[in-house]
Amino acid sequence: MFLFELTDNYNYPLNLIKIEEKVSFGREKKRADIVVYQQDNITPWIIIEVKAPHERLNISQLKSYLNAEGSPLGVAINGKEMTILYRPYPKEFDDNLPDIPTYEEYLEVKDTSNPAIEVADIVLNRKWTLDELEKKARKKKKSLREIIELLEELVLANSGVDSFNEIFKLIYAKLFDEIEAEYYRKNRELKFRKYKDPKTTYKVISELFEGAKQKWKGIFEKTEKIKLTPEHLSVCVAEMQEVKLFGADLRVIDEAFEYLVPEVSKSKKGQYFTPRVIIDATVRMLNPHRQEYIIDPACGSAGFLVHSMQYVWDKYNIANKKAREEYARTYLWGIDFEEKATKISRAIMLIAGDGRSHIYKENSLEFIRWSEKLKADLREEDLVRDERFKELNFDILMTNPPFAGDIKEEWLKALYDIVPESKRKPGSKIDRHVLFIERALDMVKPGGRLAIVLPQGVLNNAKDRYIREFIMKKARILAVIGLHGNSFKPHTGTKTSLLLLRKWKEEELDEGGNPKIKDYPIFFAVSKIPFKDNSGNYIFVTDENGDPVFDEKGNPVYQTDLFDIADAFIKWGKKRLEDEGDEAFDFLDDVEVE
Repeated sequence: MFLFELTDNYNYPLNLIKIEEKVSFGREKKRADIVVYQQDNITPWIIIEVKAPHERLNISQLKSYLNAEGSPLGVAINGKEMTILYRPYPKEFDDNLPDIPTYEEYLEVKDTSNPAIEVADIVLNRKWTLDELEKKARKKKKSLREIIELLEELVLANSGVDSFNEIFKLIYAKLFDEIEAEYYRKNRELKFRKYKDPKTTYKVISELFEGAKQKWKGIFEKTEKIKLTPEHLSVCVAEMQEVKLFGADLRVIDEAFEYLVPEVSKSKKGQYFTPRVIIDATVRMLNPHRQEYIIDPACGSAGFLVHSMQYVWDKYNIANKKAREEYARTYLWGIDFEEKATKISRAIMLIAGDGRSHIYKENSLEFIRWSEKLKADLREEDLVRDERFKELNFDILMTNPPFAGDIKEEWLKALYDIVPESKRKPGSKIDRHVLFIERALDMVKPGGRLAIVLPQGVLNNAKDRYIREFIMKKARILAVIGLHGNSFKPHTGTKTSLLLLRKWKEEELDEGGNPKIKDYPIFFAVSKIPFKDNSGNYIFVTDENGDPVFDEKGNPVYQTDLFDIADAFIKWGKKRLEDEGDEAFDFLDDVEVE
């Protein structure tokens, strides 16, 4: 495969390329996988060592070949990652060259006194454009997650900086660069790349980061700077420059960010990254419409919002960029009190194509302390139903609230009707997710739809009966779906359920505020096919030969029964609507199922 690239992409003549070429170490002889010779067909120019994808690159072996043959350039490649060495004599090898020279670039330097230095200058000063990035990104074998893992191992772990923050600075700088190149720069030229001098790299990337801070205010402090050294930054930029972020496949981004969020951030308050299998099934069942306002009051990495956005774009064939952005910045709202979560959610919304999103760093439970900015934005869209901001006017709410953590503050408990008298006493406490249930119900308008991931005990435990009674008084239960026990591993093995609700309309309540309908059918299902193993690793569908099955975007297909359950719910709901005239399911009217 790399042999083809040498001739097709780098334009080296086939007669200058030799396979399994002997390398002499005194009396001992070994074989280099590929050797590209200079024009004389005698002097080695590039030595290439090829490994299988499961094998580690052997850089020391490559160096020994280069020393033995006097070759200035070397490549170690295994189909997933590639390291390029060049030797700027009399210095030692440098491994930060982002690409090998083309044959035309070789011809420019072949008669100079130090071709390695000269050709490195040419490669490092190439014009880097969005078109070139898109070509490279299509061939890139290493995912963003793998690059982040590599950077943490090689650089960040020993750099004395917060890995999360520094990587996010680079992600935002790169996003800013790609968007500027897409819409404002002549020839779509990119600036996010490794330059020959690490100080130049640091200066350019810092300028991009400053531009990102100006464009997307409130994500970073005004005084925040990149804390990596120029040398460390150069290594990171060289690895990241060939990854395309803006408009990238969200699954790739999801997997990278799921890894990036530190364990302590994910688990200290019982808030876990919601698997996209659960999100996609939920969005399909609630079937958002184009002009419906959607909120997640514990939005984390914005999974429910982004996948709702893509669902609506696809459903209504919204292809125009302005129309897409208008939908995203008008109808999608997210709140989270964790700073790193809001950084992730804003980044994902930007990557997905939303120029400005309604993501707020606030505590959803403490609505009386909300910022004036959030309050003004809610008023502007007519989403406020009372001046305390307790009751809002959203059409759809989807959330996976924090499971852990207690609320002890008396003033906060006093804001919620769900708190029983026994838990209002000084010193008593109530689970955080219980208040989130009432908060969620208050945030949607009468007739609005909700999907909430909850600990299974809320639906089963005798002591939690008051919670179930509160829910049934406020909303009609549409579905209860038991999620597989591995769904949130490795972070927790807590059994969870997905609860689908529709808030009672005012005409469906009697004078005492109780629902007139006392008895109605509920859709029940249990997911029995895990999409994760006991260690929390994703499980994918394989064919009869044991090879992974891929979807139309080239992603491996998750093993799961949740999509079958979603389809079964939709069929059941449509049947209720069509046969019984049950208007609780009128939101499914336009969904098509096989």
